Amino acid sequence: MNTPLLSDDPHDPDDPDDRILKTLRTRRQGPVLTVELNVPEQGNVVGEAMLDDLLSVLDDQDPSVRVLVLTAAGQDFCLGGDRDEFAGHLAQDPTGNGIRVSGVKARRVCDALMSHPAVTIARVQGRAIGAGFALALACDLRVGADTATFRLPELALGLPTAWGGLLPRLVSEAGAASVREIILTGRPLAAQEAFGLSILQRVVPEDALDAAVDEWVRPLLRRSLPAVRVTKTLLNSLSASTRLADVSVLDPELMAAVAGEVHHMRTTR
Repeated sequence: MNTPLLSDDPHDPDDPDDRILKTLRTRRQGPVLTVELNVPEQGNVVGEAMLDDLLSVLDDQDPSVRVLVLTAAGQDFCLGGDRDEFAGHLAQDPTGNGIRVSGVKARRVCDALMSHPAVTIARVQGRAIGAGFALALACDLRVGADTATFRLPELALGLPTAWGGLLPRLVSEAGAASVREIILTGRPLAAQEAFGLSILQRVVPEDALDAAVDEWVRPLLRRSLPAVRVTKTLLNSLSASTRLADVSVLDPELMAAVAGEVHHMRTTR
């Protein structure tokens, strides 16, 4: 019987390879790095602290890390951006500069996941909403529990779907017609529908998530490291080449401009 590559006890305080940050927990097991969103009492919402923690981990590209697994503590993968922090940014600066700065960090985080030299795997349980959807989508491989759901509620909140460069990646993976309907309606996607749209590449019962990740990790560790990294670069390049222009570079500006206008309209009624 194979020994699981992901520990049965990911929260062992005596494990010297565990590292606890403000909003994340990381665990290194040989060439596999697990990055866990670790604010379950808040639904693992993405705020400035989490963006900073993610950047500190993702920018440290140890060449000996061959696989990076993005997972989350608690019932839900991630309930989206921190709305209280978002409102605080607007209250402090109605022009949206704080949102602009946060948006640039979000784009850097998702770019770092997509371009990371390691193969990145998202392990999704519960809800993946907004920013959580984007973080999972930025990974190369995505497995979800059969009870997982995905949703993009930005339009209902008066915001554009412009977080982390999500839109071009989503259109590339799921197709323009499907993405248009998902965004305009804001409805949740069940795991099987997400699988049909290639948002997930595998769906399993929640108690089988670790085993499913292991089934991907084991062959990846046997492959030639240079070949895997070059192939990932080629796949990313081919995906990007299908777009005439990547307007997602404007996402932080769009988010700040729309949020500032919405804030102005609400405060001048």
